[in-house]
Amino acid sequence: MAQNLIEKIAQRFAVGLDEGAEIHSGEYVFIQPAHVMTHDNTGAVIPKFKSIGAKKVAIPRQPVYALDHNVQDTSEKNLEKYKNIEAFAKEMGVDFYPAGRGIGHQIMCEEGYAWPGQMMVASDSHSNMYGGLGCLGTPIVRTDAAAIWATGKTWWLVPQVAKVELTGKMQAGVFGKDIIIALCGHFNKDEVLNHVLEFVGDGIAHLTIDDRLTIANMTTEWGALAGLFPIDGVTIKWLRDRADFIAKRGLAGVESDADSTDGSHPRMNHKNIDELENNPVTADSDAFYARTVTFDLSSVQPQVAGPGNLKAMTSVKKMKERKVKINKAYLVSCVNSRVDDIAAAAKVVKGKKVADHVEFYVAAASNEVQAACEKQGDWQTLIDAGAKILPPGCGPCIGLGAGLLDENEIGISATNRNFKGRMGAKSAEVYLASPEVVAASAIAGYVDGPLDYPDMEMKGSITIAEKKADAGASIDILDGFPSTMEGEIIFCHQDSLNTDGIYPGKYTYIDDFTPEQQAGVVMENYDPEFEKMVQEGDILVGGFNFGTGSSREQAATALKYRGIRLVLAGSFSETYKRNALNNGFLAIEAVELVNDMKKKFGSDKLSVRTGIKASIDIKTATLKADGKSYPIGAVGTTAQELVLAEGLESWVKNNL
Repeated sequence: MAQNLIEKIAQRFAVGLDEGAEIHSGEYVFIQPAHVMTHDNTGAVIPKFKSIGAKKVAIPRQPVYALDHNVQDTSEKNLEKYKNIEAFAKEMGVDFYPAGRGIGHQIMCEEGYAWPGQMMVASDSHSNMYGGLGCLGTPIVRTDAAAIWATGKTWWLVPQVAKVELTGKMQAGVFGKDIIIALCGHFNKDEVLNHVLEFVGDGIAHLTIDDRLTIANMTTEWGALAGLFPIDGVTIKWLRDRADFIAKRGLAGVESDADSTDGSHPRMNHKNIDELENNPVTADSDAFYARTVTFDLSSVQPQVAGPGNLKAMTSVKKMKERKVKINKAYLVSCVNSRVDDIAAAAKVVKGKKVADHVEFYVAAASNEVQAACEKQGDWQTLIDAGAKILPPGCGPCIGLGAGLLDENEIGISATNRNFKGRMGAKSAEVYLASPEVVAASAIAGYVDGPLDYPDMEMKGSITIAEKKADAGASIDILDGFPSTMEGEIIFCHQDSLNTDGIYPGKYTYIDDFTPEQQAGVVMENYDPEFEKMVQEGDILVGGFNFGTGSSREQAATALKYRGIRLVLAGSFSETYKRNALNNGFLAIEAVELVNDMKKKFGSDKLSVRTGIKASIDIKTATLKADGKSYPIGAVGTTAQELVLAEGLESWVKNNL
C-alpha cells in the first residue's frame, strides 16, 4: 500500500514491528527518534528519569540539552538549576549547550541534529520547526522524554496527513511569516487540527530555508502536530553552505565532537549530505491524504495577526489606516530571529530612529546568528536606531526577563504566539507580524509597513478525502488485554472541552493531591453534577477537540481515578491523548457515535446519563450501542501494551 512522506519517515524510526508490517495513519507504534531535545525543562525531566529507576541514558548521543528559556535569570536558584543540568549531562555523556549559545530549536538546525528525512522529538511545542529542513519534528511531553532517555523509545500515534499545495510566487516584501499568518487566518476553523502537514507545490522553490523554518514552526499555531517541507535543491544548498561554514569555523563548540573520526563535523558534513542527496525520501505518487489545502502565494500581502489570537488576521495596509499606536516591538524568538530576519529589519531602520514612546527589543536566535549579523553590519544598524539588545534565547516571547508588556500596553512582535498574558500583563495586547513590519512599526510608533500593496483577495481552498474503512479489519489482541469493553454511556456534548473544565487549574500544582481527591473534583468547572452521576465502569462520550488547553496530565488521570473505563470523542487534543495513554487510559475517536449522541440528546444538559449500554470490540475496532454499529479508532498492540503496563513510566520500568 502506498505511503505518504510522514508514514515513510515514521516507518524508518519505528521499532518492534512485525516483519513486513507497514505503517499508516491511525496506528500506534513504538519509535526510536534520532534525537530528543529538552531545554530548561530538562530539570523537571531528570527526577522523572530517576523515579522510574533508570541509572543511565540508553543512547547517550540521542538526547540534546539546550538551556534557552530563562537565560536572563541570574538568580542563585536558576544558576544552580543550570549547573545541575550541565553536571547531569556530563555524567550521562549527553550533548549540552549552555545558556547563551542560543534557542534549542535553532541549535538543532545549526548543528545538524534536525537532519532531513529523520524523525526528531522535543519537549517543546515548536519542534515542528525542524520540518523546514525536511525533518519530521514533533512535540512530546516530559514523561516521554524520560522514557526516551531511559530506553531510547517512546510511542507515537501516526496522525492523519494533510497535503498543503503552495503555488505561485510571493510578492516583494512578503515573507514566510506573512504566509503562515495568512494560512492560519484564512483556514481558521481547525481544518488541519492534529494533522501532520506535507508541503508541496511549485511555490516551494521560491521559499528560502528561513521562510520554511518560520512556516513549519508556526504550523503549531495552525493546529498541526508537524509541518514538513520536501528535501530539494534549496535544502541541499543550505546544508552544503552550512557544512562549509563549519569547516572554516572548526569544531569549537560542537558538543559531540567525540563522534568525529576525521576532524569533520559529526553530522553536518558533505559525506552525510551526499548520502542524503543520493537517497532522498519521497512520498509515493498514489499516497493517501486526509485533506488537501491549496494556497496561492502570489495572493498574499503582508499580514498582521491579533490581538489575542492568530485567527484574527488583518492586512498591514488596513492596519496602517487604523494607526494602532504601539508601546513595544519585538524581534526575538525561534521563529523569526535568524540572519535574514535581522537583515530585513536592519534595512527598514537604517538611518532612522525608533519612535520616542516605543521600546524595540532584539535577540538573535543563537550566538552564531548574532555574530553573522554583527559581521555584516546589521546588528550595529539596529543598535544605532535605538534597539535594546537581549541575549540569544527565548525571553519576552514566553514572558521571562526584560521587556515585558505592562498593563494596557500594545506590542507588535515577530514571535509565534500572542495569547493574552503570555508576554506580560493580561490587559496588554499583542499583534504578530514579519520582522520588516515589526521594524517599520517601531520606527513609526504605530503598526506600519515599508511598502504599499493594492487590495487583493486571498486564493485558497480545501478538499476532504473519504477513506473507506478496511473491510474485515482484524487487530491482534495481547495476552491479558480484554477483547471487549462494555459500559453505560455518559454523554458530555461540549466541543473543545478544555483541561481546566475537566480538572481545575487551582489543583494542578498540589503535589500531594491523592487519586481519590482528583476523582472528587473531576469536571468541577464544567459540570458539578458529573461527579455525582458517574458510576464505576461508565464510558464517557465527549464532543470534538476534547481535552484542549494546557498539558496537565490530571485531566486524564482524574477521569481514570473516578472509574471511567475510557473516553470516546469526535476528536482529541493530541496532548490530551498522549497524557491519557501515558497513564494507561484509553482515548478513542468515534466520530459517527458522537454525531448521533448530539442529535439524540442535544445540548440542554451539560452531562447526560444516557441509559445506553456500549460494547466495544477491540479486534474489529467497532462499537455497538442503541441498536447500531459504529467504527472507532483502532487500539493496536502498542496501545494495548501501554494500558497493560498501567502507563509509560511502568512500561519503562518493565523494559529497563
